[in-house]
Amino acid sequence: MKILGIGNAIVDVLCKVSDEFLTNHSLTKSTMKLVDEVEFKKLLSSLKIEETISGGSVANSIVGLSQLENDVGFIGKVSNDELGQKYEEGLYKEKVKYLYKKKEEQIPTGSCLILITPDSERTMCTFLGTAGKINDKDIKEEDIKNAKMIFLEGYLWDEGDPRKAFDKAIAYSRKVAMSLSDLFCVERHRSSFLELVKNRLDIVFANEQEILSLINAKTFDEVISFSKEIRKNIIITRGEKGAISINQNQISEIKAQSDLKIKDLTGAGDLFAAGYLHGVINNFEAKDCLIKGTELSSKVIQKIGARI
Repeated sequence: MKILGIGNAIVDVLCKVSDEFLTNHSLTKSTMKLVDEVEFKKLLSSLKIEETISGGSVANSIVGLSQLENDVGFIGKVSNDELGQKYEEGLYKEKVKYLYKKKEEQIPTGSCLILITPDSERTMCTFLGTAGKINDKDIKEEDIKNAKMIFLEGYLWDEGDPRKAFDKAIAYSRKVAMSLSDLFCVERHRSSFLELVKNRLDIVFANEQEILSLINAKTFDEVISFSKEIRKNIIITRGEKGAISINQNQISEIKAQSDLKIKDLTGAGDLFAAGYLHGVINNFEAKDCLIKGTELSSKVIQKIGARI
């Protein structure tokens, strides 16, 4: 297997909302907030559902990689309920090997309310459900060793037990890529994320906000210096400014595609990572990895949802 993703197995529920809806519910645009089941249902009660999809950040990337005909797998915890069944079916349909054996859990399968405002930005309210209860027993050593690379998400660091799953996966892996996921994740777990980035990861995905916050930097030049110093492959998406990779002393840059009919930015980072990692595992040059990432993210933002 080329890449094994490990992340939150979340069913995405997509709804269109006004900016006023976010203000009225004290939600910060373009971020992810963890909610309980009661708050999730309360928010959803007044909304019209546009679409329901098997989601989760790394799962979206893994599906993108599968669509590019790579041999990939995914581990994420669901319950043996209706949403869990739908989740599993959604991955099999996309030819992803689902390496978690679901069973009846006390907590239901996780779901994420994705609120899309008229400017195409997305604000997420996530009820982790059983996804947030993944632990080291859910990770099989042989599955990790059978993959050329594992891909993790910062969102998974948000709960106690998943850290054990994280540590076990990293311990047995050949190569580790990770997405920092979200500014709130970085701010909550800065010291842990910084230790991971410096000492335990090979490839790191972040947007400009996340990486500036991680290292407490005021300028982007500080980010470049930091990335060169730690000698890892750091890939940063910069919105309209494009994307950059800093791999030891080699810097590659690409401009963002223009004239796009943007509908929803939900899967931009996830599909960028899919395209970039497709390049890495198929031995593309650094700039060509960035080009593939940009190509996939440009496609996904012109439709509703995080899948092409």
